[in-house]
Amino acid sequence: MTRAGTGSSPDVEIAGSVVVVTGASSGIGRATALELLRRGARVIGVARDADALAELSGHGLVPAPADTSDFAAVEAVAGDATGRFGRIDAWVNCAGVVEFGAFLDVPLEEVRRVLDVDLMGYVHGCRAALPGMMERDHGVIVNVSSILGLIALPYGAAYSMAKFAIRALGVSLRQELRTSGVRGVRVGTVLPAAIDTPIWRDAANRTGARPRLAAPTYRPERVARIIVNQIRRPRREVVAGGVLARLLLLQHKVWPESAERVFAAEVHRYVLARPGGPEDDQGTLYAPPDRPRRVHDGWNGPGRERARRIAAGLGAATALGAVVGRAVRR
Repeated sequence: MTRAGTGSSPDVEIAGSVVVVTGASSGIGRATALELLRRGARVIGVARDADALAELSGHGLVPAPADTSDFAAVEAVAGDATGRFGRIDAWVNCAGVVEFGAFLDVPLEEVRRVLDVDLMGYVHGCRAALPGMMERDHGVIVNVSSILGLIALPYGAAYSMAKFAIRALGVSLRQELRTSGVRGVRVGTVLPAAIDTPIWRDAANRTGARPRLAAPTYRPERVARIIVNQIRRPRREVVAGGVLARLLLLQHKVWPESAERVFAAEVHRYVLARPGGPEDDQGTLYAPPDRPRRVHDGWNGPGRERARRIAAGLGAATALGAVVGRAVRR
């Protein structure tokens, strides 16, 4: 990276800003695009599903149909946005796909596809956005990782590999920008917990089970507000979840073996416990679904947010007991 600009503030005023959001057709990406539009930003929405993007054009979204695994297509989005608005103030990488399956059961080409979308799509977004931002010495990139980039998902190795790597991408870019003297461009990462979006129902599946989200489940709008705040005042990493998610991360930091054991048991018992699912469903790996796109997917985010407040006290006591017990044994 080469130094550019004069070291302006990286903070972005949302009203009137120009923001590209990938994965804008559903879930967190759609919620983020709508939140930005509500606050007066000019939003370019990127996704494979042109019809879903067209639905949002009535809200002011500029549709930019593209597959983020194709760098030429992503670069063209950046060029068109700059040509239309003169600049890109922020770029939100949020497009993603998921595949459930034991590591040895998932075909290698499908592992590569998950990594192409969930990791290389983010690389492409950063490569497309950074040159213009560095030239102006102003801009913010927000990469949406996951708490599964801290505690890996069993039966979802490719997804977790990508989410871990997204965090590494952010760290590396922050260091390069700092040592290159670029002060006005920032890279922040958001780590959502379990969020009520269609990505899980749309997932590729080779388990023979019907995956479901385990409580506590949170609303996509919560993550969208955090992403917008990252654009306004970027921080290196922010967890988007409640007390229980943070307690799990604390337990993993203090006693990783225990946290991983608990998490694996929960995934096996709850997420993959329902029989009757497919063993060879490619989900949305290669094409968007043929059903309407939306922000939520009926996992009862609001109800589960209320329930997790009740459970948080019990979870805090359990986590504290585990930490104290670990310290005593040392």
